[in-house]
Formats: sequence, structure tokens, C-alpha cells
Amino acid sequence: MVELCKLWLVFLFACCLGNGPALAEKRVALVIGNGAYAYAPRLSNPTHDAEDVAAALKRSNFDVIFGADVRQPEMQEAAIRFARAASNADVAVFYYSGHAMQFGGVNYLMPIDAKLDDEADLRRFTRVDDILSDLQQAKNLRILVLDSCRDNPLAENLKRSIGQTRGASMTRGLSKMEAPRGTIISFSTQAGQTADDGRGRNSPYTTAFLKHIEEPEEIGDVFREISSDVYEASGKEQLPELSLSIVGRFYLNGPVSVAVTPPASSPPADPCAAAEAHWKAAEAIGTSAAYVDHLARFQTCAFANLAKARLDDLKQTSALRIPSNPSSNAAGRTRDFDGSWDVTVSCASAGTVKGYVRWLSATVTDGAFHAEDQSSGKPNWLLIDGDIAPDGKATFTAKGLTGDAVYSVGGVKSGTSYAYTIDAQFERRRGTGKRNELRPCTLTFAKR
Repeated sequence: MVELCKLWLVFLFACCLGNGPALAEKRVALVIGNGAYAYAPRLSNPTHDAEDVAAALKRSNFDVIFGADVRQPEMQEAAIRFARAASNADVAVFYYSGHAMQFGGVNYLMPIDAKLDDEADLRRFTRVDDILSDLQQAKNLRILVLDSCRDNPLAENLKRSIGQTRGASMTRGLSKMEAPRGTIISFSTQAGQTADDGRGRNSPYTTAFLKHIEEPEEIGDVFREISSDVYEASGKEQLPELSLSIVGRFYLNGPVSVAVTPPASSPPADPCAAAEAHWKAAEAIGTSAAYVDHLARFQTCAFANLAKARLDDLKQTSALRIPSNPSSNAAGRTRDFDGSWDVTVSCASAGTVKGYVRWLSATVTDGAFHAEDQSSGKPNWLLIDGDIAPDGKATFTAKGLTGDAVYSVGGVKSGTSYAYTIDAQFERRRGTGKRNELRPCTLTFAKR
């Protein structure tokens, strides 16, 4: 893993020499918490949620536009100020806690003085699509957070006023939204569901948000950790909706703050344009992991055959070094995890690439992990191998052939080869893992 991190940093440096880095120099945020509603049930948490989130973002160098218990004119004015600020920002964040609803597939946020007697009253609400459009002006990274999937009784008023037929277009919670390129969208619970307001100072979602948002982790990992915390804290009843479509890696708090987001109007990039820079970085490191990573990223490009040749050379060298004494092969190995395991691989949707869940059966013998799904050489084949250390840590190598193109990064044709690595941690009868390259995926391991 350390070798792959070094490779990625060298590769980013090489790319930045040619293209120029996109450094996050100006950060803006609009944070609103609405709880004191005049015509709807009051909510106790949103103002506290907004105050705490605003403070956390200020500590991360954001210029924060803040609103608590705002009426329609104030909410509109805050949105206008935010739109202007986002137009010359590198990073923009919108956070909202309070009542919201969806009608006809459009999500609306509710100021505290809004009524909802008929469809015309929706003009008193703020359209989430408008906020998302304002966010898109930021150069590098845009984040939309809605802790607002609480049950809204006013929606029933609208249903009655518009009649049963059109009322069918209304559902509980919010309507699903796909993140545009360079954007993260996070709802406190899944689309069409309602979330718990909480019993403490903050809602369950904002509690998790505040726990992780200042950590020095990659921003995609931060939001996955937020979702995981909410899911576990709710007894697996509330699962946040998360849509990510970001290119590169970004750290709000950490040693590196880089987001590489191609302009939306630019033509499709040459998939081999960065192959030479990456190859030079792989050669400089000279490890199997480096060459596997190059093949995973640039399997159809000029240096792919060289990478394969280097891997073959390293395998032959490794074979010559294997000691002849069988007893010494067991040194540093463990049998604590030996047995049969069930493996679940879960990959979230990323932009136009669809998510999926697949299950494999695995065996562990003397600490050596092996899982294989489908027949070798056929589309959708997947093989995972590696060793589990006595402390339960493991780095696995996965390789396979793609299935349906809609589930593959870049939409490559079925049967295309790929490879990636997995960092995992095992306990006695369970384990978790994370895919390191190409797309965000998590793995869970359960011993039979």
C-alpha cells in the first residue's frame, strides 16, 4: 500500500507539471438550519446542527454564510450571496438541516414561514436544483449535504389540494439526485425514506458528519465513513444516500489538497495521455504493485507489454529466492483465520458507472486467502489472493475480466482484463476491506 501511495504521488506530480495543479485556495459554504416553523412541526436539532457545522467548516478555512431559522426572503438572500461567492471559489459546500420535501421528482427546502396549502405555495420553497446549479460554479469540488429527510406533514395538505391522481407523484423523503462531475451529494437517509431528528444536540447524521469532516482523510472516504457511522448507530435502520462523481483525490484537512476535475465542456480525454508519466513513476519504484497498478490504469497503452514483462521478471526472481526448507515457509504465517469465508463486494455508483454487489466464497489455509468467482477466462471473472498476517492485516491482489460495460469504469467492453489491490483487516470471524484503485468499493468477510 505504501508503494502504491508513493506511485500515486509521483504520478500526480508528473501530471501537475504538465497541466498545473488545482489547489483549493478559496473555500465558501452556505449553512442553514431551520427548526422554528410557523406552520409545520418544530424541529429541535437543526439550529444546533447548523451552528456546529458552520464552526467545523470555519476551522477548515471556509468562508461561511450562515442562517438559522430563516424566513423566505432571508433564505433567498443567503442563496444569492452564496451563488456569487461560489462563482470564484475553488471549493463550495451547501449544508441544510430542516424540513424538506419532494414533488414531481423535484426536491424543495422549506423556510420557517412557508405555508403549503396548494401547489402555488411551492414557490415559497427553495429548489435544491437551483442550489446545485450554483454549486457547479466552483472550480474544483462541490458538496451538497441535506440533513432534511424528516417526515413533513404539510405534504399531506398538498396531496389533498391537488387530488389523488397528481398526488401520486409525491412520496416520502426526498427524490434521488445523481451527482454531476466534480460533486458529492449526501442525504441523511436513502431517497424516499425519512430520517430520525435525534434526541441529543445534533441529529444522527450531523453527529457523524461532525465526527469525520475535519479528519485528514480523502473526501470520498470521509463521506463513506459518515454513512457507515449513521447506519451502525441507527441499528442499520438509516442508511444515508451518497452519490460521488469526483476525479482525483481531495483533502479538506491533510497534507495534500488536490482535486483534478476536467472542464465539463472539454472533449473526452485520451485514455493513454498520462501513460508515459505513470510508467516512469512505476519504473522508479520497480515493485510488483507498481506494475499491477499501471496495467490496471493503462492496459491498452504503449507500456502495457513492458509492465507485463517486468512482472514476469519479478515472479521468476521471487521463485529463485524461495527457501528449500519447507518448515521455513510457515514462518510469520497464522492459522487463526483458516476455514471457509463468505465475501461480499459492494461498489457504489460513480457518475454514469452503475454500482453492484457480488458474493464470493473464499478459503483460508495457513493464512493464505483465495477467492474466485466465475470461470477463468470468461467475462465477469474475479480472483482475489493474498496472505493474512498474524495481526489480521492483509493486502490482497484482485484481477479479473469485466462483465457488462455499464458496471465498468470507462465503459470498457465485456471481457476486458483489470487488476487492483485491497487493504483488509480481519478479526476472529469477520473482516472488512477497501478497494484501492479505479473506483470506491468495500468488502466484508464473514467466516462460516
